[in-house]
Amino acid sequence: MSLWSYVSLTDMAMRFIPFVLFFELPIYVLIAAGVVRYVVRRTWLVNSARHTPAVSAIVTAYSEGEAVRMTIRSLAYQIYDGHIEILVMVDGAERNRSTLEHAEALCSEVAALQNRHLRVVPKWQRGGRVSSLNTGLALATGEIVMALDADTSFDNDMVACATQHFYDPRVVSVAGNLRVRNGAKSLIAALQRAEYMLSISLAKTGLSQFNILNNVSGAFGIFRASFLRQIGGWNTGTAEDLDLTLRMKQYFGRHKELRIRFEPRAIGHTDAPATLRGLLDQRLRWDGDLFYQYIRAHGRAFSPKVVGTLNFWTMIWTGLIWQIAFPALIFLSTIVLLITNPLALVGGLTILYVYYVVNAGLFYTLYIACLSERRIADLEIIPVLLLLPIYAFFSRLWALVAVMSSALFNGQLDSNMAPWWVLRKARY
Repeated sequence: MSLWSYVSLTDMAMRFIPFVLFFELPIYVLIAAGVVRYVVRRTWLVNSARHTPAVSAIVTAYSEGEAVRMTIRSLAYQIYDGHIEILVMVDGAERNRSTLEHAEALCSEVAALQNRHLRVVPKWQRGGRVSSLNTGLALATGEIVMALDADTSFDNDMVACATQHFYDPRVVSVAGNLRVRNGAKSLIAALQRAEYMLSISLAKTGLSQFNILNNVSGAFGIFRASFLRQIGGWNTGTAEDLDLTLRMKQYFGRHKELRIRFEPRAIGHTDAPATLRGLLDQRLRWDGDLFYQYIRAHGRAFSPKVVGTLNFWTMIWTGLIWQIAFPALIFLSTIVLLITNPLALVGGLTILYVYYVVNAGLFYTLYIACLSERRIADLEIIPVLLLLPIYAFFSRLWALVAVMSSALFNGQLDSNMAPWWVLRKARY
């Protein structure tokens, strides 16, 4: 190896090693420790008590058409002794009569089932997702409220697995586990399938064990109805799930006993964007909303007195640094090396690729060993792991575009989650 090559690789290593040791590695160790703790507790601390509270499942529907039938049936035929009330909120029903008619067609079928009730609520003028959720919350009669998307279906033990946590009066919310069901449709969908396994199922299982869960998904969130009403339900706008999670956490500083859990066995199946354009549009909204929620909407929440010490540092680490600052640092360091030392950039990217492939392989192995309930099917994604670092790198760069769009142009207002007049006239 020439002296120039040695210097280039050394320079890259000095940039890379601190980043891994001081920023990434602590999070990875925390997640792995949490997963191990979850497995130990699941194995040895068996709760034999059966908790079957009444459940109200608020299904937000807009333009799903016939697909809403699968969602309704997956809820109606749950293996669960308690009562399940299914509230299908058809937003903009005047324009979406197909969704409304398909939902209403199942009323008699659900009525014939014991402890099941289906109510289809047409909202003739479109008000957006949050409008549907809050209307559903006003109508809900259950002790537990589920916020669900109409294009998501569920395993038949989902309700039983999720509601067991509410036997503990300290638990105010449970996040469900989402799987990508159209992973075979395209390479883009397959990459998201792998991403969901590691960043949702594995990471949230680990973080949940320390009560520092970063978000309760809007497509699959479960809440104690009394607490949800106490904090005022959902706020108008996109990223209503992160907004609600942050508002719940703002009670943690004063009420240290409160808990938000993640249940990996409460499984929902959703379709991920199958095209590059669809994925970019989705992440432009998601990552732009992160900046809005963390910086503008809830900047004052970043205090140990408000959210508790552990959640404060986790929000700083995994929110501000990991999701907002890192994309900018990655972009700037890449540009600087491309201009000043292209050889170091090539060598550095090679080292990074190998590192992240190994990292993805280790986490995937941990996921298969500890969490996967479909091991044979999950083995299909092994080849995709080789592309996951490349996917993650470009996702980080695109996240910077999303953050800049939100920071400079209020990009979070360009959303299909609600009509423009709702977004611009509300507090959002």
